[in-house]
Amino acid sequence: MLRDSAEPFSPPPGFARLRRLMQEENLDAVIVGPSASFRQLIGRDANLTERLVALLLTAQGATIIVPRLQAPLYEHLPFACAVWDEHEDPTLIACRILREQGCRTVGVNREFWAGFLLRLQRHAPEIAFGSAAALDLMRAIKTPAEIDALARAAHRLDAVWVRFLDDYPVLTGRTELELRAAIAALMQQHGFSSTAWIDVGAGVNGASALHHGSDYVIQKGDPVVFDFAGVFEGWCADICRIATAGAPEPDYLAAYAVLLDAQEAAFQAIRPGVLASAPDAAARAVLAAAGYGEAFTHRVGHGIGLDAHEEPYLVRGSELPLAIGMVMSDEPGIYLPGRWGMRVEDIVALTPDGPVRLTQAPHSLAIQK
Repeated sequence: MLRDSAEPFSPPPGFARLRRLMQEENLDAVIVGPSASFRQLIGRDANLTERLVALLLTAQGATIIVPRLQAPLYEHLPFACAVWDEHEDPTLIACRILREQGCRTVGVNREFWAGFLLRLQRHAPEIAFGSAAALDLMRAIKTPAEIDALARAAHRLDAVWVRFLDDYPVLTGRTELELRAAIAALMQQHGFSSTAWIDVGAGVNGASALHHGSDYVIQKGDPVVFDFAGVFEGWCADICRIATAGAPEPDYLAAYAVLLDAQEAAFQAIRPGVLASAPDAAARAVLAAAGYGEAFTHRVGHGIGLDAHEEPYLVRGSELPLAIGMVMSDEPGIYLPGRWGMRVEDIVALTPDGPVRLTQAPHSLAIQK
């Protein structure tokens, strides 16, 4: 059953930019289900469940589609409110609104459930539904205030790493899972509301780029790769650093010097107007020249913001131009199966003055005992 709020629509920050991007994408409307994009537009979270909650945005206005039991959470917002009962199909309500407003091309956010999308397509075959890249691009460019928030989160993650090294001067004899738990506890102590991931890979396990930790006991001479990310005051931070249990082997030190050069090459390639593939190519060229081209098995970076992974993705083939306000990771790696692995990661903001590292923990190998 449809209920419209009496309040006039007053667009929150971000709507104007989204509408411009919708025009560029030739979208008459977007439907945004629970996601980081929903949170940015609405100002609150919603759970992704079988009960559809969605924001429907057109040139004429915005409507929040919500089940009756959740309506009190949204009725105070400056949107029309379409309340549906348990016996109703909310996708029919969405299709009715789209038809009334003459919408023929509609984008949905990438997290939108396929089941809901299929019902929309079945109920309104005359409407072309597709993905809404406009939502990702809206979030890809941060405001100065948002970059400041990301910097605060990054500095907290720096502090976690520094504190970890102080608290754990001896790595030999400890397990990866023990160190993983230590990082998690320190993140909580430093104000992170949640962790996105904590990867700890020692010795040969470091050759797996996404090794979450195991009962492996760290041996003397093992390098240990630490990659951890979390949410601080609603914004994500991500870092990767390496500590060693004693002095590392000379070949590891030599490879790490190459890795730092590759990271710096990618950093210098982060410029307004260049394609998002350029930093990846710059890092890859350095690694290939040193004989490690095949040992770099992933993209060099990803955007970060309300989500830990979002646009821009710094990857081969990307044709997305980088722009001032984008924030992204810079994280080349070298992985030699059966031997060791390494990766170093920073979060970088593209500012009017060029790229700026938000994470500032030392890049040097932390040689513990």
